[in-house]
Amino acid sequence: MAKNEVAILGVGMHPWGKWGRNFVEYGVHAIQAALKDAELDWRKVEFIAGGDTMRNGYPGYVSGATFAKAMGWTGIPVMSTYAACATGAQAMEAARTRILAGMCDVAVVAGADTTPKGFLAPAKGERVLDPDWLRFRLLGATNPTYFGLYARRRMDLYGATEQDFAHVKAKNSRHGVSNPNARYKKVFSEEEVLASNMVADPLRLLEICATSDGGAAVVLSSLDFAKRHGAGDAPRVAAISTITPTFPDTYIDMPAFSTDSAAGIPSPDRGFKDSIAHAAYEEAGLGPEDLDLAEVYDLSSALELDWYENIGLCKPGEAERLLRNGDTTIGGRIPVNASGGLGCFGEAVPAQAIAQVCELVWQLRGQAGERQVAGARVGITANQGLFGHGSSVIVTK
Repeated sequence: MAKNEVAILGVGMHPWGKWGRNFVEYGVHAIQAALKDAELDWRKVEFIAGGDTMRNGYPGYVSGATFAKAMGWTGIPVMSTYAACATGAQAMEAARTRILAGMCDVAVVAGADTTPKGFLAPAKGERVLDPDWLRFRLLGATNPTYFGLYARRRMDLYGATEQDFAHVKAKNSRHGVSNPNARYKKVFSEEEVLASNMVADPLRLLEICATSDGGAAVVLSSLDFAKRHGAGDAPRVAAISTITPTFPDTYIDMPAFSTDSAAGIPSPDRGFKDSIAHAAYEEAGLGPEDLDLAEVYDLSSALELDWYENIGLCKPGEAERLLRNGDTTIGGRIPVNASGGLGCFGEAVPAQAIAQVCELVWQLRGQAGERQVAGARVGITANQGLFGHGSSVIVTK
């Protein structure tokens, strides 16, 4: 048993889509679903960690208190956190830390978002010291612009093709078609993907994730509480990685315009994206060879291939072979994005790292229906938040 384990008693989600309602509604729905799944009353919860959303006014900046009020004030401590796409993992880490410190037995972690139409963009206003604002103002670099650059880099370095990127989308569409929480429930062929409009060369419309509304929540507890509650066999959080880059960071990433120079200082042994999952493996005492499945951050279908290598499923340049051999498809050696991934969900930023954990829990319980990965006992999530936020969670049974 890893020393930092906590139990996952319940998980819940509000389906992804474009519902046009207040984000609090999605968060409350997810919390209620997670509590029902855990067979717990809200009044038993001793701490709530909320993932903030920047697009829903002041309540979105204090999501912990916003959700606590919506559920009914009980006097419990709250916290709110924002780490872009890593927000959910940071909120989970706060709840886990409080449980491990002996300050509470049961905690709820929740995130929800209501997104605008079109690209996610910085808040309005003249903010000349904000790199995220500057990349739009000076470069016109929307998120898909970066996704396209990453994809082109992969093609130049490793010989990836547009057919490979289309293959990822087609695979994930088959995985997600039966997922009741997915926004897009349609199977696409590679030919249909390649026939969709070009957005950011070489990426096409069907290869770039949308912006979505949605919510997700988990109920965490100490192992002792789980046993007393009759849930001693509940899936467990074995590790959470929320690391940052190490200087010099020689791989360009949003929202940066350039990399650090390594002319006078050696580059770290392991780059930032490689180090995210590595830190989780180190904490859990596990490795890539122990995994049964992975949920990774496919902002674009091409980016999924990078994550194969970043989480150690293969060496650099070998991701396309894994994909073409069917290793990352359900039924293959290590299914990736059995949920359908962001290609089927879209981005609901503070909820998506939590949603990845929800999928792992359903898989480890054997409750994933048509997308079930047979015999799943160990899974990992991986994503990355803007401004150097790592996010990886290992869940075991």
